[in-house]
Amino acid sequence: MPKKANEVGALGLNKEKYTKAGRYSVGGVAGLYLKVSPSGARSWVLRVIVGNKRRDMGLGGFPDVTLAQARDKARQVRADLEKGIDPIAARNANKSALIAARNKEITFEKAATLFIDTKSLGWKNAKHTAQWSATLKTYAYPIIGKMQVKDIESPHILKILEPIWGTKTETASRLRGRIEQVIDWTIAARYIAGENPAKWQGRLDKLLPHPSKVAKIKHHPAMAYTEIGKFMADLRHKVGVSVRLLEFTILTAVRSGEARGATWAEIDLDAGVWTIPAERMKAKKEHRVPLSEPALKILREMPRIDDGALVFQAPRGGMLSDMAMTAIMRRMGQDTVPHGFRSTFRDWCAECTNYPREVAEMALAHAIDNKVEAAYRRGDLFEKRARLMAEWAKFCGTISLSAEVISLNKKVSA
Repeated sequence: MPKKANEVGALGLNKEKYTKAGRYSVGGVAGLYLKVSPSGARSWVLRVIVGNKRRDMGLGGFPDVTLAQARDKARQVRADLEKGIDPIAARNANKSALIAARNKEITFEKAATLFIDTKSLGWKNAKHTAQWSATLKTYAYPIIGKMQVKDIESPHILKILEPIWGTKTETASRLRGRIEQVIDWTIAARYIAGENPAKWQGRLDKLLPHPSKVAKIKHHPAMAYTEIGKFMADLRHKVGVSVRLLEFTILTAVRSGEARGATWAEIDLDAGVWTIPAERMKAKKEHRVPLSEPALKILREMPRIDDGALVFQAPRGGMLSDMAMTAIMRRMGQDTVPHGFRSTFRDWCAECTNYPREVAEMALAHAIDNKVEAAYRRGDLFEKRARLMAEWAKFCGTISLSAEVISLNKKVSA
């Protein structure tokens, strides 16, 4: 039998010999040693046989781990070995589990930041990113920003939403959707598991009234189509880049952002076609706009710097703001907004023409809701839309007390 080591007492460890580099058996438990490194650091090591291999297992540093504690740890390791437990493997597994758990810990604010950073790459403009950040910072972060996402429950979401659900319903509804998307991201990224506490269907819809029951949806104020002729006549007496931009936006029935961002490279004056690239469209699909003669006249009279430049540049360069057009309308005594002219155009199409619905919808670049129809609709009805836009331009240039219904087969004079 191997010689049993003498049991060293706690005071005995103060002897000079235990300060020199080496390995010293301290007794009490077989295989327990005090290891002294060349630097003078001291730590406990237990030498054991695991399976058929000899292993050295660290038990902590001295004096943080006392002699008595080292012996207790050593006895526990030997007890586990007798039960067939590999203490080193068990400790490594526990350590890995702890690291994994810590890696899965993420606060809502951190998750939202990562989500926005990732998703903003596909968002159309910085304004959308700023809106996301602003709403979460204002309403969500004060309540759940520092919370671990795994600890967020529906009552926390209600605490955020309830104060503004009745007074700022649209904001509250968008906020809920944004919180839901952030938490969905943490679920997909395996930070948490389980159901999303911000989910509407089957969860929050049982705790909050539907937004439509709280506040009516407010559409963009729009001008009646019977008033467009008088407005356009007044508009054409005014000068300025913003004025011409507003006129061009009305004639083409596009979204204001699409018109403000128009470049010369997108426009073929000879063919009378403006091709808006997919990345500038809401539906992320290229859109060809047939240009009527009045629209082409505006373009021909605009100063042209180079093919890549904006058609309607701000005085100091860059894109004009939507407020530039809105300000013109305010000065003309209108309480409508530029986007509302799309509704004006759509009402005119329905009330005064016999053009099929899909022609008007495609002129507005609206997505086709019916998936089957969308799959089979390959063309863009360009020729029909060209005739429609010519009729619209003619209507915008006419002041009339009554609206004439325009036939699809009616020829349009140049």
